[in-house]
Amino acid sequence: MTDLVTLAELGGPLAAIGGAAYARHAHPAVYWSTVGLPISVARLMASYSSTMDACGLTVEPSRWRALAVRATTRREVRPVPPRRGLIRPTSTGLRLRLRLAPGQEPADVAASAERLRHAWGVHAVYVRDVKPGVVELRLIGFDVLRKVRMPRRTDGGFLRVPVALREEATAFVRDYRAVPHELVLGATLSGKSMYLRNLLTGLAAQPVVLVGIDCKRGVELAPFAARLSALATDPDQAAELLPVLVKEMEDRYDLIKARQGIAAGTPDELITSDIWGLPESERPTPIVLFIDEVAELFLVATRKEEERRDEMVTQLIRLAQLGRAAGIYLEVFGQRFGAELGKGATMLRAQLTGRVCHRVNDEASAKMALGDIAPDAAFAACAIAAERPGLAVAGDTSGGWSRIRTPYLPLADAAATCRESAHLAPDVPALTPFRPYVPPRPVEDAGPVTAPRPVTG
Repeated sequence: MTDLVTLAELGGPLAAIGGAAYARHAHPAVYWSTVGLPISVARLMASYSSTMDACGLTVEPSRWRALAVRATTRREVRPVPPRRGLIRPTSTGLRLRLRLAPGQEPADVAASAERLRHAWGVHAVYVRDVKPGVVELRLIGFDVLRKVRMPRRTDGGFLRVPVALREEATAFVRDYRAVPHELVLGATLSGKSMYLRNLLTGLAAQPVVLVGIDCKRGVELAPFAARLSALATDPDQAAELLPVLVKEMEDRYDLIKARQGIAAGTPDELITSDIWGLPESERPTPIVLFIDEVAELFLVATRKEEERRDEMVTQLIRLAQLGRAAGIYLEVFGQRFGAELGKGATMLRAQLTGRVCHRVNDEASAKMALGDIAPDAAFAACAIAAERPGLAVAGDTSGGWSRIRTPYLPLADAAATCRESAHLAPDVPALTPFRPYVPPRPVEDAGPVTAPRPVTG
């Protein structure tokens, strides 16, 4: 009888422990809010001074403070840690600000991020410079990239698309005004298509001209044809479309010249203004050009195809160099993009400021995307596992980079979003011959658009 009572008494705590273990694995956000958050806050408050001392982040107190301590307590004067602000819980972790002591810099705190992570029992610690003398610690309680859930509040807007989730639980926003052109690399089944879907559907609801070049017979971009203003599905069509875009760019430069009183013979390279300086009534609609499998534009088999390739590459380089001021932006996708593709490939890649590298098959491919901007990011891209599609390393020519992962968006839902926003496609007469044919959709096939489901690891 005593044994039965003992088992009954232990049953409650064992069930609670088992439930917590299950929640930590299956529902990490729930576990963090109920169990992980209180424990981490208690650890932080109890061990803050000793942890900072062990990390070498304490400094000698000021002379007046030392005198006050000796006069009031007569105990040994010990080094003091950075002054800590209020602890602000979030759905994914904690945030707190530190006021650095004289002589300290944010790099000192960032160098101890891994030690702080272990001391306070969290998944990761990130350091952000807020203002001179103040840094913010962002503590992440669990792996937010295992099950992607985009934040409810994102910094979106015109030509700004929240397309993925960063490892520090903030949205990765594709901002065309800040980073006009981007290169997205990745092997088959690495998540490039999911990135493309999220980006294209985000732009579909905006007054933006969407143009596609998909030399895989349109299998990637054809489902979004209802929203596309132009689509080329083979190199021959691309060779006809690119000159039209270049001509459209030149016409926009002429518009800028006429509006601002610039001489008609001034070369385009010498014009520093852009379409955003024009009145809204005269401003041309921005154009975003999606190029899927860019290597297909470079591959040639005959002398005639080589001449066509050289012309297309020259036009792409012109669009990359001069398109930003004319409101023309490039989004280039591929598996590899290096000098082995042929003349002009390296020059074109150098114009693509943004870089996103998914899982690749070799180290050389990662270096093609990230090696020239951040060598550490290239090594991080090589470590992406095949079991996590959509995981990528994003960076730009400033040298900064972070891990991101796109949420899962079914193709049918993305295509339905594009069909519903087809009426938003701006009218560009020059692109009318390239507008894809969209067959009428049977009424019985219509259905509601479901919300994106998270990627599961």
